[in-house]
Amino acid sequence: MDLWELFPFTPEVGYLGLTIVSFFGSLIPFVPIPSFILVATMAAGEQFDIHVLVLIAAITSTAAKQIIFYASYGGRKIISEKTKKRMKPFQKLVKRYGASAAFVAAATPIPDDLVYIPLGLAKYNPKRFFVATLLGKIVLYYVIVLISHYTGLSLLEPILQDIEDPLPVYVGIIILGAAMTIIVVLLLRLNWERILGRVAPWTLDDDDDNNQN
Repeated sequence: MDLWELFPFTPEVGYLGLTIVSFFGSLIPFVPIPSFILVATMAAGEQFDIHVLVLIAAITSTAAKQIIFYASYGGRKIISEKTKKRMKPFQKLVKRYGASAAFVAAATPIPDDLVYIPLGLAKYNPKRFFVATLLGKIVLYYVIVLISHYTGLSLLEPILQDIEDPLPVYVGIIILGAAMTIIVVLLLRLNWERILGRVAPWTLDDDDDNNQN
């Protein structure tokens, strides 16, 4: 199967098209696959400046993730007091290691919203979140762009040649998004006092000394 039968856009969309696809693709929780493929495709050959591609993809995807972060940030208002109390130890843990977590999530192809949503719920520092996420995205997209630039799309060919019907791919993406959503919901329902009390007892302290941003 040809790549463009799976995702209906081509490198001809240019920088503006990459901006739109990267932003809205990253705005959909847990499924940034289309923007990854587009930027990798545009990086193959000499038609586009690889540094511009990285900056566009990194900035637009970070902006989209910032929206998800702020949505989660405000989402605490609809969470019950019982859930807030249950999450307090997790909030302290996240605030201490928030920048590192945001950077690692952004710099690796994992479903990063699995980290960003809890960071927002924990009211992590928005500016530090933005900087850490942007730096991570720059690292991630440089890896994607450089690999694609020097190897072309040959890495995708062995995967695509065995796909005859794109429907299972779309279903798989939907299932992945649903599974990650369920995981986030479960994070809210876990008894973090019991879990973290064993491995990080300092998160159970009532004082605010550990609320480091």
